Amino acid sequence: MKGTYILKSIFAFIMAGVLFSCENSMETVRKISSVDTLAMATADSVEFFHSDSGRLQMKLITPIMLKFGGDNPYTEFPEGFEVFFFDTTGQKVSKIVAGYGINYESKKVLEARHNVVIYNFRTHEQLNTENLIWNKKKKEIFSPTFVKITTPDKVVFGDSLHATESFDKRTIYGVRATIEVEEDSLQ
Repeated sequence: MKGTYILKSIFAFIMAGVLFSCENSMETVRKISSVDTLAMATADSVEFFHSDSGRLQMKLITPIMLKFGGDNPYTEFPEGFEVFFFDTTGQKVSKIVAGYGINYESKKVLEARHNVVIYNFRTHEQLNTENLIWNKKKKEIFSPTFVKITTPDKVVFGDSLHATESFDKRTIYGVRATIEVEEDSLQ
């Protein structure tokens, strides 16, 4: 009888341990299922157009878009995106392509990651990097990672970049190489 009492006590002790060890897991479940972490809208195969006064300014293409609400609303592009910007005549000015993106609406900041490419159709300049932050309020872009800038006459490699959003003023930090390109070598 004493052995049965000891077995019941051990069983009760083990069950109490199991119940108390689940406390953190339940807290994690509550956080995961909270309203702020669930997308309030999901869209597949998105083509979004933004215009002002009847003039096309931007076109966004993405395979999937997740929109989140809460105190800090944001839009996520987990499978990447492509954005085209247009001038007042409807001509393409530039484009941004990335494998992943997140747009923080309140802060007006877009973060692009994974094979980020910015191309300017007018100047034929291209920026390649793995991480880009575009601050729309300050109208500037920053890349804290390796950058490659290709222009019609040279290729520049650097450790990071800070530039105006129009890319007309830029600073490349830790320039590793500048390679001059001759026109004859392109043919």
